[in-house]
Amino acid sequence: MSPLPTPPAAAPRPFDEAAFRAEVRAFVAAELSPATRRKVENGLYLAKHDYVDWQRALWRRGWFGASWPGAAGGRDWSLRQEHAFLQECALGAAPMIIPYGVNMVGPVLYTFGTAEQQRRWLPDILSSQTWWCQGYSEPGAGSDLASLSTAAVKDGDHYVVNGSKLWTTEAHWADMMHALVRTERGTRKQQGITFLLIDMKTPGITVEPIVTLDGVHHTNQVFFDHVRVPAANVVGAEGDGWRIAKFLLSRERTFIADTGNKLRMMRQIRATVAAARASQAPAQDALMADALEELQARLTALVELEHFYLDEWSSGRDDGIGASVLKVAGSELLQAMSEFWRDAHGVHAACYDPADRVAGDGLAAAEPWRQAAAINYQYLYGRCWTVFGGTSEVQRNIIAAQLLRA
Repeated sequence: MSPLPTPPAAAPRPFDEAAFRAEVRAFVAAELSPATRRKVENGLYLAKHDYVDWQRALWRRGWFGASWPGAAGGRDWSLRQEHAFLQECALGAAPMIIPYGVNMVGPVLYTFGTAEQQRRWLPDILSSQTWWCQGYSEPGAGSDLASLSTAAVKDGDHYVVNGSKLWTTEAHWADMMHALVRTERGTRKQQGITFLLIDMKTPGITVEPIVTLDGVHHTNQVFFDHVRVPAANVVGAEGDGWRIAKFLLSRERTFIADTGNKLRMMRQIRATVAAARASQAPAQDALMADALEELQARLTALVELEHFYLDEWSSGRDDGIGASVLKVAGSELLQAMSEFWRDAHGVHAACYDPADRVAGDGLAAAEPWRQAAAINYQYLYGRCWTVFGGTSEVQRNIIAAQLLRA
């Protein structure tokens, strides 16, 4: 696809965090569609265009992919500036930035890709012309990603791909997939893995929907039946996929704590508690107040822990466990917050109809049973946060192994 016109480059300015946060808040208030803001605030289903419209608004401002190097089309933002930006967007009820293009394959391409690969795909990532998905997990290779078996066999100037990928989020929207495939059987299972870019319109690809616990279609299983992919779509060298995958996963987990959304969620929880207190017995009210303050303490600690690790990483220090610590603490806190929020909503908390979320109406209405749908969405979909990106069990093993080696 051809890119949209490139916005004019702007010289980077010194980073004044307070001023920058105010600038982002003003931009979100002025540029985010009221309809999209309402959807985010009320837990309604976001269509692809909601994400694309917001990402293009950011791109026109020069803030989409701004952490990329200037040579690749970015603005060389520091980790702290990117964190401030993401946190303020979340606090303003903007949609999350879908990471598979701009935060995953984009950095892979400008780090490991050829000049032709960068020319072909980077501009369309920045302009959201091309939508990407990630082909990592498989039916027999989830947390143990190195056990993947989707095979790519060289045939002239193409690879022939057979196998399947599982839990492929938004594959039904995607134009391209960045995938790990096995090109050789090595003595170690991490060997012989190659990073391959696959056009989702290629004959032989079938996308089957998976409806998750919240009753909505987010993710998929993707089948490959003799899919021919140009050899020019290999990133790096054949067999170098495991090294590239580790680089990508380190990028994926940098902001995994997602504190902006949790801070906004805490505001909503406090509003629910305030409304519930009028009908609570004193003992119940005291218990709820204690539990709420415990959650607040955990959230405050998570915010400070995130700041600590961002400062460490910005200074070139890495203890090897920071991303895992933030993944465990952040995902388990999200689940605890959603459980508390559901319980605080009282008898109406049992009400949930995913059709209300997809239809796009009703959740902001006065009826408590409709308001509960947003809460239950957080509760139900929040179950997957301790699974994707590396389960809590795997992350704890990483933390323990690193500390024991020390």
